[in-house]
Amino acid sequence: MNAVLTPSQVPLPPASGAWRQGDPPGRRQWYVREQPLTVEAGGELGGVRLAFETWGRLAADRRNAVLVLHALTGDSHAAGVAEPGHPTPGWWDRLIGPGRALDTDRLFVVAPNVLGGCQGSTGPSSPGPSERPWGGDFPFLTQRDQVAAEVGLADALGIERWALVVGGSMGGMRALEWAVSYPQRVDALLLLATTAAASAEQIAWADIQLHAIRSDPHWHGGHYHHAGSGPHDGLGQARRIAHVTYRSEPELQVRFGRLPQGAEDPWRGGRYQVGSYLDHHSDKLVRRFDAGSYVVLSEAMNSHDIGRGRGGVRAALNRVSARTLVTAVDSDRLYPPSQQAELAAGIVSADDLRVIESPYGHDGFLIETEQVGALVRELIRAGPALPPPEPPPRGRLA
Repeated sequence: MNAVLTPSQVPLPPASGAWRQGDPPGRRQWYVREQPLTVEAGGELGGVRLAFETWGRLAADRRNAVLVLHALTGDSHAAGVAEPGHPTPGWWDRLIGPGRALDTDRLFVVAPNVLGGCQGSTGPSSPGPSERPWGGDFPFLTQRDQVAAEVGLADALGIERWALVVGGSMGGMRALEWAVSYPQRVDALLLLATTAAASAEQIAWADIQLHAIRSDPHWHGGHYHHAGSGPHDGLGQARRIAHVTYRSEPELQVRFGRLPQGAEDPWRGGRYQVGSYLDHHSDKLVRRFDAGSYVVLSEAMNSHDIGRGRGGVRAALNRVSARTLVTAVDSDRLYPPSQQAELAAGIVSADDLRVIESPYGHDGFLIETEQVGALVRELIRAGPALPPPEPPPRGRLA
């Protein structure tokens, strides 16, 4: 029997669930870029800051570092408990830690909040040139821009080459960009439930979500951060739409079927359990995320095409030299296994396509941590022996 899901008792934020200066920092550290970042769409973005978290210690030769890249609504808090500054537990907590697949007794794990995000990194909710939030004036970003910012973080940490870069969904797009743009800096690569280029259907799903946000009367062209209320309804609708695509039809049927929510009567204005479930996830997101970041990151995902300006996808994938595992989720209807099969076939250094068996659809790469952990161990084990760790080096970090 499913538990009754009710709206959160935590009050809605005035305009945004973004982390703001003055909020508890939690485990975050910051990298500050000294020079403006030239963005692919034209122009420059100054004052770039990336929030990031680390676990473990960097070895003397700096070759035990692992880069973990989050998906659309993730952040730097990949492991650890919910605490002041971190409203939710780590999204890959069962994968990172002593004795786990990403063993922090041996590895130095780095997880940045993506550029354009809202949990400490520069994004639409951050102060712009006028010291007011960027809002709708925030520039258009691509995955390549985001990776360029992460390269600066790696340089500041003294990491010339990653032992492993791993990411799923949007994080997988950035992981692939790392391996194509900077092949000399990636030893091993784990791509989960991602693609070489956003498909028409993926763009269509994102477009519906973007319309939901921009149609909210509190959107104000993205300039809502000083208003009394933000576009919570639009962001919540976007999350409802997205969450259906993240799960599989069989799972929803088995889990909820046609059952009403508690004593509610769907024939008299009440909800079905599956509707209550979507309300629950909508309610959670608007309290920890920013609608402007959702728009910026969704547009960056839509722009993803590893072959753009590189002679096409096949030519771009030929640049990858890292030991690579490409992994699909068998029930994923948003990023179907055919997309991962294209990656595995096109990357010369990739092994055969691996498949995670899961009823959970696209979210399987987040939930099936035992299967993901086995893939991580395989890549780490196949590489050179890792040295004992030492304290991290000094870098240009805030």
